[in-house]
Amino acid sequence: MPGPPTDLEWLGRRARAASRQVARAGRAAKDAALLAGADILSHRAEEVLSANAADLDAARDEGAAQTVVDRLRLDRGRIESMAAGLRQVASLDDPVGEIVDGWVRPNGLHIRRVRVPLGVVAVIYENRPNVTSDAAGLCLKAGNAAFLRGSSGALRSNQAITACLREGVAKAGLPEDAVILVEDTSREAALAFMQLRDSIDCLIPRGGPSLIETIRTHATVPYVIDGDGNCHVYVDAAADLEMALSILVNAKTQRPGVCNAAESLVVHADVAGEFLPRAARALEGVELVGDARSQALEPSIGPAQPDDFSREFLDLKLSVAVVDDLDAAIDHIAVHGSGHSEAIVTTDLTAAERFTSEVDAAAVLVNASTRFVDGEEFGFGAEIGISTQKLHARGPMGLRQLTTVKYIVSGEGQIRS
Repeated sequence: MPGPPTDLEWLGRRARAASRQVARAGRAAKDAALLAGADILSHRAEEVLSANAADLDAARDEGAAQTVVDRLRLDRGRIESMAAGLRQVASLDDPVGEIVDGWVRPNGLHIRRVRVPLGVVAVIYENRPNVTSDAAGLCLKAGNAAFLRGSSGALRSNQAITACLREGVAKAGLPEDAVILVEDTSREAALAFMQLRDSIDCLIPRGGPSLIETIRTHATVPYVIDGDGNCHVYVDAAADLEMALSILVNAKTQRPGVCNAAESLVVHADVAGEFLPRAARALEGVELVGDARSQALEPSIGPAQPDDFSREFLDLKLSVAVVDDLDAAIDHIAVHGSGHSEAIVTTDLTAAERFTSEVDAAAVLVNASTRFVDGEEFGFGAEIGISTQKLHARGPMGLRQLTTVKYIVSGEGQIRS
């Protein structure tokens, strides 16, 4: 016989029980929970900041890198942004119950495909306390229970934020366990978390390559990978070079530490001699590393290491390659791309159509910056991540991607012969 449930299994059962109640809740109750959570978060900002200060002190004592500390840090402005995010999600249309499509069979059966919640959505993430609020809000609005597991470095911050959200949920008459934080941040607990098949319907990791690899190796629950963004900008022979320069600078430098920032530049040989020197000047402060052909055309480009063309730098660094034609550009992206977002700059409609047809990525852009691949920019209102896989979601994951569908079949006594 199975032994008694572990603490983690018990939390999973609580999340499962809560998910059934949240799935039945109407929009009014879910929105009330989000708005109450936002108000409580704003009202208790000092408590959250005090918890965050303790996390920051611990991180500094442990010698954490400045980038880690920056991701961890909250201030009043960031807390207000979190509260505003909850209010924004409350304002979005409720996807639950939406009829995706419907039809009538020759035998008179009416068939509808309707959006329903996934159930328990688990999110495992690293040192970004704002993910606690963002993920919980989106999961709740889509009718799911949010089962959250953050990092040890942000534990106090996550506890304070979760307490606000749980109180808001209860104030709206929904079960507090619609939002549950796993407070055991050990590696053993993380591995057990991603194997809770009786509790978790979908797992979404938010973190770096090591977390993603751990999920791929150890997870036994269904998951959606919010993967690396080795995004390319390809400057075609028929590109408007002024446009290409503007797009490249924006894609690389507007916010270099995010997954939809450009990491790789690919340039057609016919325009590389003119474009690369201009790009090097415009990308002041960006370290350029490239192949032998790019180095020969622009002296400031350093030699690329073998893995540089496949790396997500998340920094002011860019790989550069020169190719002979569109086929070579598409091949380069196929070898080195991560399936996130790829852009072409061209005035050639045929080239644009081939690029969008043949490049395999969650998002393909023509004459636009990769920075637009974002839930809010796409009009989704918010996102929980950007999926680089093909099942069950791909690209920015908004509310609809946090639902599944069921078929509802209505008849008048039909039987199958």
